[in-house]
Amino acid sequence: MKRVSVFGLGYVGAVTAACVAHAGHKVIGIDVNPAKVRMLESGQAPVLEPGLDQLVAEGRKACRLHATTDPISAVDQSEISFLCVGTPSLHNGRLDLSSVERSCEEVGKALRFKKEFHWVVLRSTVLPGTAKSLVIPTIEAASRKRAGADFAVCANPEFTREGCAVSDFLDPAITVLGADDPAHLFPLRELYQGISGQIFETSLGVAEMVKYACNAFHASKVTFANEIGTLCQQLDVDERAVMEIFTSDTRLNVSTAYLKPGFAFGGSCLPKDLRALTYCAKQLDLNLPLLRAIMLSNQAHLERAVEAVLATKRKKIGILGLSFKPGTDDLRESPSVQLIKRLLGEGRQIKIWDRDVSLGRLVGSNRQFIAEEIPHIGALLTTDLEEVVKGSEVVVIGTKPTDEIEEILTALGPDQVIIDLGFRPGRSVNTDARNDKTASAEESSFQAGRGHLEVAVS
Repeated sequence: MKRVSVFGLGYVGAVTAACVAHAGHKVIGIDVNPAKVRMLESGQAPVLEPGLDQLVAEGRKACRLHATTDPISAVDQSEISFLCVGTPSLHNGRLDLSSVERSCEEVGKALRFKKEFHWVVLRSTVLPGTAKSLVIPTIEAASRKRAGADFAVCANPEFTREGCAVSDFLDPAITVLGADDPAHLFPLRELYQGISGQIFETSLGVAEMVKYACNAFHASKVTFANEIGTLCQQLDVDERAVMEIFTSDTRLNVSTAYLKPGFAFGGSCLPKDLRALTYCAKQLDLNLPLLRAIMLSNQAHLERAVEAVLATKRKKIGILGLSFKPGTDDLRESPSVQLIKRLLGEGRQIKIWDRDVSLGRLVGSNRQFIAEEIPHIGALLTTDLEEVVKGSEVVVIGTKPTDEIEEILTALGPDQVIIDLGFRPGRSVNTDARNDKTASAEESSFQAGRGHLEVAVS
C-alpha cells in the first residue's frame, strides 16, 4: 500500500484520488477550497462525474480517502505527491502555471522538514520542459534540497475525459510514466501494477508532450470531419456515408500510417488532390481553414529543411534521396527536388544519390518533370554513394537509411554535418513487460552524432 497526496480536487485530482484509493492505497486530497474538502470528507464527490460519488463513499468508508487544506501535513503523511492542479489559458494563450508553482512551493516547504525521500508526480497538463524549468527549481528553492538526492520529479499525464473519467482511469488505453532517471519510476510501477492497457516509460519531456500530441490530434480529427462534412453537404453528397467508408480503412486512415515525423509529403496524389479540394471549397465560398492550411504547413516544413542546410554556412551539399518517398523513382512534386532547387539558387554545390533513380531509366512524366524542373540533374546525380558522402561538407538524409548508408556515415569526419530529414528511428520507449513491445520516440531537434554534428528537422 502506497501513501499518496493529491494536490487539487478538481476533475483530474478528485478522480485520481478516488481511483488510487479504490486500488487499495491511502490517499489525502489537498485543495485551497474548503468546500471541496468538506464534501470529500463527508463522502461526496467534489465534482460531478459518473461513478465518482460511489468511489468517494467507498474510499471514506474504508478510511483510505481523506482531504485537507493543509499541504504540509499531507506531504508529511505521504510518500508520493500528485500535482493535479489546473493550468488554464491566459488571454494570450499562454498557460497559467501559478497553481502549479504554488503547489511546488507548498511541497518544497513540507520537504524542508521531512527526512524521507519523496516523489512528486506532475499530472497537470504542462508544456515540455516545465518539470525541469519550473517544478524542480521551485521545489529545490523552497525545500533547500536537491532533486535526485532528496526527492524525485516524475510525469504522469492524465488521459481522462469528463463524463467517463473514472472508466478512463481504471481501464486506460495507455499509461505514460516519465522520468529522466528510470529508477525514480519504481513507486509508480507499483501504483499502476495490474492496470490494463500499455504502460510506457519514457523521459520527462516526452511524457509532457504526449498529452498535447493527443489533444491536438483529437481536435484535428473533429475539425477534419466537420470540414469534409461541410464540403459534402454543399456538393449534395452523403457525408456520413463518406466518413463511414473512410474510417473502415484501418490500414492507412485509422491507423499508425503517416504518423511518423519525417520530411514534407509530395508525389503525384496528395498535393494535387488537396489543391483540387480546396479550390472546390473556394468555388463554393466555403471557409475550410484546416484543409487549406495543410499545403501551407507542408511548405513551411520544407522551408525548415532549407534553413537547416543554409545555417551550416557550408557549400558542398550531398543529398541522399531524390524521389518523393523511398522505393520509387517518382520525382513529381518531390520535396527533395524542391530542396535542391532552393539550394542551387543559394549557390550551393549539390551532389545527389538515390538507389532507385537513374536518369537513363526515367521515362514519361518523370522524364518530363526533370526536364522542366531540374534540366541539369544529370550532372548532379551519381551512383557512387561513397563519393557523395565523403565529398560533402553537409550530408542531407532524405531517404530511409540502409545498412550501406549507415556504414558509410560511421566514417564521416568530425567537421561533416548530417541533416536527418526524419526517416531514422529514434530512441526506444520502454513499455510494460506484459506487452513485450517497444515504441519509437523521435529524436530531439538537435542531437549529438557520431563525433560530428547531427541535426534533425522533423
